[in-house]
Amino acid sequence: MLDSHALVLQPIWDYLHQNHHDLLRSPLFPVVLSVTTYFVLVGIYTALDLLAPTWPSINRYRLHPDKPVTWPNIWITLGVTVYNHLFFIFPAAVAQWLWRPPTPLPPEAPSLWSFLLGILGCMVVFDFQYYLWHLLHHRVPWLYRTFHAIHHQYNQPFSLVTQYLSGWELFSVGFWATVDPILLRCHCLTTWGFMVFNVYVSTEDHCGYDFPWAMHNLVPFGLWGGAPKHDAHHQRPGTNFAPFFSHWDWLGGTNTVPTASGQSASEELEDMKEEKGLKDSD
Repeated sequence: MLDSHALVLQPIWDYLHQNHHDLLRSPLFPVVLSVTTYFVLVGIYTALDLLAPTWPSINRYRLHPDKPVTWPNIWITLGVTVYNHLFFIFPAAVAQWLWRPPTPLPPEAPSLWSFLLGILGCMVVFDFQYYLWHLLHHRVPWLYRTFHAIHHQYNQPFSLVTQYLSGWELFSVGFWATVDPILLRCHCLTTWGFMVFNVYVSTEDHCGYDFPWAMHNLVPFGLWGGAPKHDAHHQRPGTNFAPFFSHWDWLGGTNTVPTASGQSASEELEDMKEEKGLKDSD
């Protein structure tokens, strides 16, 4: 059994090693992989957003079916995303290309268990890092106002809101996603798998849909937050700080159960006042 698990990924790794050796060794490859994955995913979700108002079979899965995503929403968030990629991601990619050595490609692939546990380990570490970062930027008014407030301009997120961020926040997230596999000594194939999965679940958290195949519907016991809980965070900003799992919010007393699309007006007003007071108190 162990031998079969060890051999599962070897044919895939041999093919990549033999046919795309130079591409995979380039320090630019992880950046290109992450950026490409992100734009493919937001392209799919944005197409669904535009189809949803006239396609009930899609709209029924939206968390806010009565509040469609509009073209102005798309252009504004896309503009900030492109700006961030041009002025933050691209320079960081060039720096990696100049300063980092080519990625060593070992002849052996990771075992299937090592691959999956490596991705899980990176997700757990990243989740803890971002929980603390996120909590701090909501609790300290200057940090919220200076760096994080832009992300909360939309209280019903959609996929392009995923990277509707300040440059500092985008840099922080990218730094952890790059460093965590190094800290855990992951195989480069595991590292790339983590990067793709991280982009996928981050986009899913902001997509505004509750599909049956979404991660929060697949992971048992409410251990995964998912789009409903992150949507609740955008409506009630003092809750649900963890990006993926739920355990830190449970332990920190910041967990909240997502409400239906119709959060009461009094709750919304109370949360808006609470957040405004946080921003104005500094």
